[in-house]
Amino acid sequence: MKIELKEITVRELSKGYQDNAEAGVVGFGGKLDIRPPFQREFVYKDKQRNAVINTITKDFPLNVMYWAVRDDGNFEVIDGQQRTISLCQYVIGDFSINGLAFHNLPKDKQEQILNYPLMIYLCSGTDSEKLDWFETINIAGEKLTDQELKNAIFSGTWLTDAKKHFSKTNCPAYNIASDYMKGSPIRQDYLETVISWISDGKIKEYMGKHQHKPNANELWLYFQKVINWVKATFPKYRKEMKGVDFGTLYNEFGDKEFDSKKIEKEITKLMQDEEVTKKSGIYPYILTRNEKYLNIRAFNDNQKREAYERQKGICPKCEKFFEIEDMEGDHATPWSKGGKTIPENCEMLCIPDNRAKSGK
Repeated sequence: MKIELKEITVRELSKGYQDNAEAGVVGFGGKLDIRPPFQREFVYKDKQRNAVINTITKDFPLNVMYWAVRDDGNFEVIDGQQRTISLCQYVIGDFSINGLAFHNLPKDKQEQILNYPLMIYLCSGTDSEKLDWFETINIAGEKLTDQELKNAIFSGTWLTDAKKHFSKTNCPAYNIASDYMKGSPIRQDYLETVISWISDGKIKEYMGKHQHKPNANELWLYFQKVINWVKATFPKYRKEMKGVDFGTLYNEFGDKEFDSKKIEKEITKLMQDEEVTKKSGIYPYILTRNEKYLNIRAFNDNQKREAYERQKGICPKCEKFFEIEDMEGDHATPWSKGGKTIPENCEMLCIPDNRAKSGK
């Protein structure tokens, strides 16, 4: 691998800057690919973006940036995309600071910004060498998510198409499912979630298999099926639905028929049940009938001590004596049969008997 240091000005960097669907994000007279397939979307907040400009206007040193040299002699940003876009956007007038856009500045201030020197490390080598370097140097910057790193490995035609659906601000996936999805499209949370759903958690295997396919239609159609199934099965939206692992539920129950009116009636009842402490767990519980999703209210230490003393330390299952730390509180009348988390319904079981009962 060959590494050399190059100095360019903001004027040179911002020359020919474009950000559109056809040309992508380019600068440096069209020779710099500012957002290669493995790079994230622009994620700087206003404060971070403004800090870059303030650094330049005060002639303070800006951190060094890294470019990879392509086989055709052009370049792609390895590290420094956020700073590069911030500078270019300001110079072309996309935003202002304290009410002043670049064109509002006195001529000498404009020239000072345009002539500011930027230090660039140029990296020449194989694709794997450049990607290894990319992962290494980003440790010190704004840490990449796991999915962003996977995007670096499996960049190609499939990923480019998938990101149009799942990785843009106001992308199609966000427009139809933001009420149900957690995270941010531009940080690849939507993309990671839906690939995990369709692949049963085998994200790398799925991306490797599809890397060179011409489009991500299979993934997009699958996602739409999941969301449409959710809306049909649980037609009344509640905020507790956001972030539920609906794709996994669809994979198991998507081909089964449900009475949505009956389901809604049960959800309403469970939402009002004070024993259910995890309301979002109602949705997987409705389908699986596994009470673990509900986090049924547990007995507190005082209630367990009271039951222990009442039982004189004897487990009612095996009829043996145990110290309290070797026992666990259990509902004598189960929650599913109307049992409440009250002192009178608490019984202490030895740990083996309680675990055996829970496993039935």
